[in-house]
Amino acid sequence: MGGYGYINKSFQHSYKTRSTQLKQRIASWRAQSPVARVDKPTNVARARALGYKAKQGVIIARVRVDRGLSKRRKIQAGRKPSKSGRFYAFRKSLQARAEERASNRFANCEVLNSYFVGEDGNYKFFEVILLDRTHPSVLSDPGYAAVVAQRGRAVRGLTSAGKKFRGLIDKGFGTTRNRPSVTQGMSRRKD
Repeated sequence: MGGYGYINKSFQHSYKTRSTQLKQRIASWRAQSPVARVDKPTNVARARALGYKAKQGVIIARVRVDRGLSKRRKIQAGRKPSKSGRFYAFRKSLQARAEERASNRFANCEVLNSYFVGEDGNYKFFEVILLDRTHPSVLSDPGYAAVVAQRGRAVRGLTSAGKKFRGLIDKGFGTTRNRPSVTQGMSRRKD
């Protein structure tokens, strides 16, 4: 096993055992703003696996997202019982929402990828890898140049997390109703 394998193994161990170092790290992240720029990735091995390179024009942002379901405001007038629900699951994952928030905060960048770094009772934390659209070192790299050419990747669901909630990762038997939408075919008459 190489060096990055050991780094990944130590991170998994700290997540499973809820180490004191991880708890202190999450407590400090909680005090920061919801979208904060970071000097270097927390988990270097994971970032490198997702395409991160330590060069100019590549930015890491840590994003805090509220956990749980979305809540609709309380209904004041009469409704049918079927319309009285207040908690609804987003179709988008928390990771995809974190990528969108990072792309909105850094408007001159495109999202390359993202990865999970921690959670507590209220929040989940993701680190998003962003590429500066106009930086010469990004444009001279052929892989990064192809990514930067896709404008609005996070909003259009072209990142890995976006493809996952769109149903494009899974293939084969049992995935016939994933695409083009989760509710596709529900309104058709059953014979």
